Amino acid sequence: MWPRTRRAHLGTEADRATFRTLHTANLAGPPLREGLTSAAAERSIKHLHALLGTPAVALTGRNGVLAWEGLGQRDHAPTAAVLAGEAVEQEGMLPPRALTCEDPGCPLRQAIVAPLVVEETVLGTLQAFAPYATAGLMRATDEVAQWVSGQLELAELDASRTRLVEAELRALRAQISPHFVYNSLGAIASFVRTDPDRARELLLEFADFTRYSFRRHGEFTTLAEELRSIERYLLLEQARFGDRLRVTLRVAPEVLPVHIPFLCLQPLVENAVQHGLEGRPDGGHIAIVAEDRDQEAVIAIEDDGEGEDPERVRRVLAGESDGDSVGLGNVDERLRRTFGDEYGLVVETAPGAGTKVTVRVPKYAPGVHA
Repeated sequence: MWPRTRRAHLGTEADRATFRTLHTANLAGPPLREGLTSAAAERSIKHLHALLGTPAVALTGRNGVLAWEGLGQRDHAPTAAVLAGEAVEQEGMLPPRALTCEDPGCPLRQAIVAPLVVEETVLGTLQAFAPYATAGLMRATDEVAQWVSGQLELAELDASRTRLVEAELRALRAQISPHFVYNSLGAIASFVRTDPDRARELLLEFADFTRYSFRRHGEFTTLAEELRSIERYLLLEQARFGDRLRVTLRVAPEVLPVHIPFLCLQPLVENAVQHGLEGRPDGGHIAIVAEDRDQEAVIAIEDDGEGEDPERVRRVLAGESDGDSVGLGNVDERLRRTFGDEYGLVVETAPGAGTKVTVRVPKYAPGVHA
């Protein structure tokens, strides 16, 4: 029988204090990463109050109090708003300020005001209120304010990333050729008298295609949804080209649920039609193949059209060229940013030899979901 032993303490008191501090900061972080708003301030202020341990703490915007925790809000919030304006004007930490109060028992006698800075701009302040403004409290307030600023920086990065994604999608949507729209509507109109049922079907396909392409939500989609939109696009093009456009679609059902960046395949198919087949009197063939390769899905889009100059394609993928193939560079950049540099486009082409574009994506990737 093993002898009984006393359970060891889980670290020293200093270790436990460090853990408590990190845990409290971890609770304050997520709301702040949504930006300096009243809602985020209200959700984080009690944790910042716990970090500083002063009788009261305030988070402000540039000229108003967003959240207050602790004593004295009614008497001292107006002063906090004034101090916030001063900190924004001076673009730095203010010297401790003495507070006046009609309540002789009020413990709030000094205000320490530290700026919240994001990209060299003061967005607001963190203010600590205490009986005395000690050097240790001033340093602690400044350190916590810098940490809060770091969380707000992350919020701004997220917002910038969202704006970048939206700009990229706008660029891709702008590339949906007006000629395609006009030609599709013209093809539909040509069937109105000769084949009304087909005209009705094509019109519904056109509506669904544009609804998908111009949707306003979601950075990602499933391979099944993207391929369905591509089918609609090709049906509309076949109405115009007739037998000149021949299509082969072969998809492994296992990869249909895979998540991919929104509009990352459709521009490649449009490019194959517009630049590979548009100018050929006898049209051509487009093959779309999606395969299951262990942990990856591999999608190949191949045409037997006119092909491209490989050096021009290299410049497009390197961001050194724009114009008609900007969609190619856009898709390549978004794939690399989402999954890593090893997942960029692979383009095989030569003048007169057609073009094959291969896309590899992991079947499961953290943070990638519709």
